[in-house]
Order: sequence, then structure tokens, then C-alpha cells
Amino acid sequence: MYVARKPKKAGSWHAVGALLAHYRKRARLTQEQFAELASIHVDTVGSIEQGRLTLQPDRAEQFDELLDTSGALALLVQKLPVREKIVQFAQGLVDHEQEAVSVYAYETQLVPGLLQTREYCLASFDSRYPALGSETAQQWVNARMERQLIWQRDRPPVGHFVLEESIFRRQVGGPEVMRKQIRQILEYTEPIHMSMQIMPMDRMPHAGLAGPMTLLETPEHDRLVYLEVQRASFLVDDPDEVSDYLHKYGMLRSQALSPDESMCLLNGLLGES
Repeated sequence: MYVARKPKKAGSWHAVGALLAHYRKRARLTQEQFAELASIHVDTVGSIEQGRLTLQPDRAEQFDELLDTSGALALLVQKLPVREKIVQFAQGLVDHEQEAVSVYAYETQLVPGLLQTREYCLASFDSRYPALGSETAQQWVNARMERQLIWQRDRPPVGHFVLEESIFRRQVGGPEVMRKQIRQILEYTEPIHMSMQIMPMDRMPHAGLAGPMTLLETPEHDRLVYLEVQRASFLVDDPDEVSDYLHKYGMLRSQALSPDESMCLLNGLLGES
């Protein structure tokens, strides 16, 4: 079964925004006056209060100081679950990703979010069209970095990634950003529970020409597949369909370079081989 995940407003951020508006009004400040105090645009204040823009931890601390709220806003933001900090159409993935016992992903255009450096992530958001506002981009980056905490769990998930070679040829953010990104992937895939394989650009036959996919295993050992297309996403939970994707992923692993060959390729791109 396919369950579509489409953009929608996040209720929790409406609550955060309403609380901010309450404290601002209690301090007898207009949005314009508060924006001037906080050195931000008045539209940013309005967007946060209406729940269209998330309130980041450092900004929440600043607002608490300006409004003398004893850290209430920062505490509320801190207590929100990770899923509330993620762009809405990706929440179906994040809900299961946070407790998954295994994460397998095939990607064609970009390094997966769970492996990205902050600089690479920001550069990828800077390439979005229509353009994201700088505040929104920073919020999405922070949320993506927080997702990576799954690798620091006491029992982290098993992670495996098949990535197209072209991902590493595309200079997202420039040469130095790419070098740092490649180094991070090499570090992330050192533990025994992590592995990565590169699909050469000239490899045929190729089982993944239909596009990227993420396969998740839940603590109950159910299998799910997450598919994303532009700003829409689909969570597949029908066992027969999930089985097809598992077979496809298995074939991809057999067609890609081995993990050792993939590491050699990355070291070669770094000029370290």
C-alpha cells in the first residue's frame, strides 16, 4: 500500500508561535518593535508566530532573554520530537527512521541526509528552486543534523548505502566542501554496522534506473520502503511490494563496486591513494 505524504502545516509550531506572540504582547511590544530588538525582519517574527517558520534553539534563547521568559521558549523547542523539526513531506520517513533497526538507501543525485556534512547539506538547500529563505535553510540543516543522532544510539541501526558515482563528481558547495563530505563518509562507514557501495557511472545492467529508495526495518521487524519525488513522498508497507524493492536493492548491491573498491574510489578522489 502507498501512503502519500504531502506538505502541511505543523501544529506544534503553531503552539510555539502562539506562545511567542503571547509573551511579546505581554511585554507590550508590536511585531515591528520586537523585530528591531531581535535584529531580524518583521516578516520573520510574523512567520514564527503563525507557525510557518520554526523557532531554532539559539533564536529561542535570544527571545527568552529579550522577553524575560525564564527559558520557556527554549525549553519548549528542546522538548519537541525530531519529527516536528523536519519538513512535512519527509515526516513519514523520520517517524520510522528514529527507531529503525536497519536503514538501507539507494541515492542517485545527492549524498543521503543521514551522511551529509553541515556544509554539504546547506549547499544542497542553497540550490533549491524556488529558493529557500536563509532562515528556513538553516532550520532544515539543523533538523537534518539532528536526524544523524541515530548513529550514536547505544544500539545504532545497521546502515547500508548504494550511491551513484556521479554524486561524488558533482561539486556541491565546491571542492573543499566535497572533500570534507567524502572524508565524513569514510569515517561513517568505518564501524562494522555501516557500509557503502558506489555504483559506477558506466555500469549496466542497472537495477535502480527507476530512481532512489530507502528501506527501513522496524523494531517489530516489519519492512517499509520510503520513496520521494520532488515535494511528495510515499511510504510503502504492502509486503508483496516491499519484497520487490528488497530484491531490487539486493541486485543493486551485487552490481555496485564492493565496499573496499568503493573506499578506494573515494580515497582516489581525495588524492590519498
